[in-house]
Amino acid sequence: MGRPVTPVKTPRTYDASRRRAQAELTRTAVLDAALTRFLTYGYASTTVEAIADDTHVSVATIYKRYGGKSGLVRALCTRALEGTGPEPAERRSDTLQATAPDPAGIIEGWGHLMAEVAPRIAPIVLLLHDAAASDVDAAALAAEFDTNRLDRMAHNADAIANSDRLKPGLTHADVRDTLWLFSAPEMYDLLVQRRGWDPSKYVTFVTNAMTHALLR
Repeated sequence: MGRPVTPVKTPRTYDASRRRAQAELTRTAVLDAALTRFLTYGYASTTVEAIADDTHVSVATIYKRYGGKSGLVRALCTRALEGTGPEPAERRSDTLQATAPDPAGIIEGWGHLMAEVAPRIAPIVLLLHDAAASDVDAAALAAEFDTNRLDRMAHNADAIANSDRLKPGLTHADVRDTLWLFSAPEMYDLLVQRRGWDPSKYVTFVTNAMTHALLR
């Protein structure tokens, strides 16, 4: 008789999609808990330990991924700036600049993007500004995001500054600074959060103000 044949085991295919999905759920839970903690208790009073307790994730895991509170806020800002659309708001802004038929259409599109992103980003940035007076990491992160927003507005200014509809006498820097002003989270906070403006009214105001300031 021949020797019995041992079935050859087929290597089990490793399905990474399930692990990625779980990691994304954990990431979302941690960031959601961090946002709730920061906005409820403030930057200084929020601890990584409390966020870990809220999400049943180890403190070491949070520190490894985010590096502490400032890293969590950076991740929250990055998520907020993506907006709520099918693509990140920054990418949609670039597409708008490339496809809109005239500067007025670009500005109108920006107004809608600002109103979409502002409710998500404004509370976080204002939290950082409040914490900056007493926390070195918060101050550095607040300055970083202010600089990043100014750089982004300098990029956006290209679409207007190079147009023949730009008001005479205005420079690229003027356009950049005007866009920087109207994209400020403080403006959204003042008009929508404090004065109770409807978001649609805010979009109209921002669009009209930028158009009047920049275009002839």
